[in-house]
Amino acid sequence: MVVTADHVRSALDTYLDAHPEDKGTLAALVELLDEVPDVTSRSEFRGHATAGAVLVNLEGRVLHIHHNALDRWLLPGGHVEAEDVTLSGAALRELVEEAGLDGGAVALAHPAPLHIDLHPIPANDAKGEPAHFHADFRFLFRLDRDADVELQEEEVSGYAWRAATEIADSTLRDRVLTSLTAA
Repeated sequence: MVVTADHVRSALDTYLDAHPEDKGTLAALVELLDEVPDVTSRSEFRGHATAGAVLVNLEGRVLHIHHNALDRWLLPGGHVEAEDVTLSGAALRELVEEAGLDGGAVALAHPAPLHIDLHPIPANDAKGEPAHFHADFRFLFRLDRDADVELQEEEVSGYAWRAATEIADSTLRDRVLTSLTAA
């Protein structure tokens, strides 16, 4: 089973109902959904949907990982795979894979995306990939007990628990901070 275009559209519609101010920013994704049968396919080089996780630990700190390919500190996440059924499930799978966490220690805080980030991906000649965009559906997760991080060293080379105020994207940062004060 794979994440369907209907599922992606439903997640997007739910998100836009909660955040109508983002409609203009996400217009390219809406257009892509109207034109492409599989918006999660890595071979769709106009752009494709990906899934990201914002993991908050018991102290209210957010997990950041050092991504090898991009040589940057990011939140966990990545491409949707054929075995994924939902975008939140893809985000959880990526989180568990990259951070080596016990998935049983992680709980989805809300079924709807907390944020959808549309960002450019540069061309990668080594992989034969032209420049395209990712529409990263970001979900909020909570760590409900202490758990050890064991990095998947093929993709990531470091991790840090940082204050939510250090999240680079201001919209995501504000939404995480709001969710922490509401909890």
